[in-house]
Amino acid sequence: MLLSLAAATVRFGERTVLDAVDLDVAEHEVVCVLGPSGSGKSTLLRAVAGLQPLDAGRIVLDGRDQTRVPAHKRGVGLMFQDHQLFPQRDVAGNVAFGLRMHGAARSEQAERVGELLDLVGLPGAGRRAVGALSGGEQQRVALARALAPRPRLLMLDEPLGQLDRSLRERLVVELRELFGRLGTTVLAVTHDQGEAFALADRVVVMRDGRIAQSGTPLEVWQHPADAFVARFLGFDNVVPGTVAGAAADTPWGKLPVPDGSPQGACDLLVRPAGVRLTGVEDGLRCTVTARTFKGTHVAVHLQPEDAPRLEAACALREAPEVGDEVGVAFDMAEIVVLG
Repeated sequence: MLLSLAAATVRFGERTVLDAVDLDVAEHEVVCVLGPSGSGKSTLLRAVAGLQPLDAGRIVLDGRDQTRVPAHKRGVGLMFQDHQLFPQRDVAGNVAFGLRMHGAARSEQAERVGELLDLVGLPGAGRRAVGALSGGEQQRVALARALAPRPRLLMLDEPLGQLDRSLRERLVVELRELFGRLGTTVLAVTHDQGEAFALADRVVVMRDGRIAQSGTPLEVWQHPADAFVARFLGFDNVVPGTVAGAAADTPWGKLPVPDGSPQGACDLLVRPAGVRLTGVEDGLRCTVTARTFKGTHVAVHLQPEDAPRLEAACALREAPEVGDEVGVAFDMAEIVVLG
């Protein structure tokens, strides 16, 4: 492993912000740490970078314990969401900053700066003032600066957080391709699920300073570890139930569950695609309370008489109107029994 955290703990007074976290990052792996504000994800990044000392545990980078290694000697690159570019320096001066700190010759600096500006899609921009750049261009300069000294580990803190959605979606694809081409090892933190799932080989979800779940984007999306992870990923159809055999008793009635599901009390997730609308006389009777256009489908919000509300995903032409009465049935293939 290139990076290993063992029982890494950080406390701010009485509050434990990072709670005995164990995490490994393999060489060439892209790992995205997800979590709401206050979950400890940025503290984890700062601890690895050497900007936040541990109160307990240890961090090992490339086989070397980092406890007494200062931030500037850890050989990691760090890019913050606000870019932190030097306004008094031009683009080339910003990109070359780390190289100058490492004592690189001017010719080497110039060659590396040109190479990186080509790589991030800003050829010939070396003499431009950073204040004249767009947000996306500044992001590319910050990335080139972080990559310039060839760090063993590149760390990104909300890398695309300040950009508009269309630019963010375009850049995350470019970053994924760039990291794959360079073989860069990346540890990134973000609160944006779409960004993490598009960028990462592995997603780590944090809650209250601990790791709630770790897995490939597909694993985490298809099988959230618990109700917290499911809701954090944007799934609202989570309800308590009791599994007995091939069905679960829930506030929405009896729901079919997949073969081999654990028995007893649990939480269940029903993906919106698994909420099928039927005639009023069939299934669970609900009232349509809202419709939200999602581009590929319409999210239809449904309120049963004496149960939590539901969300269904409907084709645009098939979506009922607000105020309509509908019946609901459930598709077992879209039901997940949560831990």
